[in-house]
Amino acid sequence: MQHIVRRLAEKRAAAELGGGPERIRAQHAKGKLTARERIELLLDPGSFEEWDMFVEHRCADFGMHEQTIPGDGVVTGYGTVNGRVVFVFSQDFTVFGGSLSEAHAEKICKIMDHAMKVGAPIIGLNDSGGARIQEGVASLAGYANVFQRNVLASGVVPQISLIMGPCAGGAVYSPAITDFIFMVKDSSYMYVTGPDVVKTVTHETVTHEELGGAVTHSTKSGVADRAFDNDVEALLMLRRFINYLPANNRAAPPHRPTPDSADRSEPSLDTLVPDNPNKPYDVKEAIHKIVDDGDFFELQPDFARNIVVGFARMEGHPVGIVANQPLVLAGCLDIKSAIKAARFVRFCDAFSIPIITLVDVPGFMPGTAQEYGGIIKHGAKLLYAYAEATVPKITVITRKAYGGAYDVMASKHLRGDVNLAWPSAEIAVMGPKGAVEIIFRKHRDDPQRIAELTDEYREKFANPFVAQRRGYIDDVIMPRFTRQRVCRSLAMLRGKKLENPWRKHGNIPL
Repeated sequence: MQHIVRRLAEKRAAAELGGGPERIRAQHAKGKLTARERIELLLDPGSFEEWDMFVEHRCADFGMHEQTIPGDGVVTGYGTVNGRVVFVFSQDFTVFGGSLSEAHAEKICKIMDHAMKVGAPIIGLNDSGGARIQEGVASLAGYANVFQRNVLASGVVPQISLIMGPCAGGAVYSPAITDFIFMVKDSSYMYVTGPDVVKTVTHETVTHEELGGAVTHSTKSGVADRAFDNDVEALLMLRRFINYLPANNRAAPPHRPTPDSADRSEPSLDTLVPDNPNKPYDVKEAIHKIVDDGDFFELQPDFARNIVVGFARMEGHPVGIVANQPLVLAGCLDIKSAIKAARFVRFCDAFSIPIITLVDVPGFMPGTAQEYGGIIKHGAKLLYAYAEATVPKITVITRKAYGGAYDVMASKHLRGDVNLAWPSAEIAVMGPKGAVEIIFRKHRDDPQRIAELTDEYREKFANPFVAQRRGYIDDVIMPRFTRQRVCRSLAMLRGKKLENPWRKHGNIPL
């Protein structure tokens, strides 16, 4: 018996050592933590239960039978984050560069299957050189098996990918299917084809960082939801982020008591919107002043900045926030912002997280670049997402709500539950000046008459009262009472039940 116990201890020590001290030092020299150190930081102390510690690859080609390391380059299991169960896999770059083998994939698939059974989030810590070349098609099959589970888990349990090293080729598609992707600056990158292939095919010279680094994907492509400075910050922020999400699509989002009163008024909001309708303001100021404790977890803050999305809490309950940003492109909707917001709205709807929409939108972005890029179809994604959503939807129009963009931004016509407006709201087909120049073409050469007619149009239509008379706006409120009114609306809607007609699935304009 003692012999077996001693042997078990030796095997555990070998598995915990991964690729060995030298490779661990190399990992640390790059500013990166090891796979096990990452899990230790992510999960509650002492909560990690590891599975398949002694699994080894089954490849005998190219001398691989002489190179077997327990665990085969990925650490898998489950534990808790703030007491809530999560399943996690952490790829170990010190073992065969974290490359994915058939056995490696089987370990990941096992925890994904169990996460689906028990209804718990799946967190992937990615740090891999890609498919293990020595195994050929077996490693590719392993990737496909993971992809299939990503798709089946979509909308059932939250899936979060944290890219903490290389992620290239087929490996990028598993994170791409997951709900959120976080990256680490200067040490992680994602791309389908690397710099060498790019240079061969397109003759472009580009670095790993320029092609698929954290800054590139969080500012240009929109692939990443956040980029963090180092492994430690990324893991701690992930711990914070998971607190907004329910365990699965049948569980309620986690409630956290707050000392911030639901009846708190915020007088400074009364003067947030400038008198000049063309002057911008920062909608994030409104968000921070409305939500619990001013705490807002923004997603994709540096991509499509003309729209703001993220999670917050109201009266302790998680909510999704979508808001037009007048500071950027006057808050216009364009291709990137529509895609960004649509995906976020669909996530919230899949996991029963109420959506609060702050509207200040002058319309869709005009121009050939937008039209040729497919703004019609991409804008329809946001329309589709809001129209399909059955979660509580509360809309507050702070200023402009013009044209089709008014409809798209969670209007009453898309089954908005509670639609409020500030006194500064302007709800119309278009801005007063543009409308007058179309309606009264014959006066276009008379600036004084145009100005008079513009004032008349603004008085008659560019206000919230016409929409309120028709019941499209439930109430016009003083901005200072926004938090109070939203909290009360959410409390009223907590038992909301609404189902869409049965269908296999809709056909969103992808």
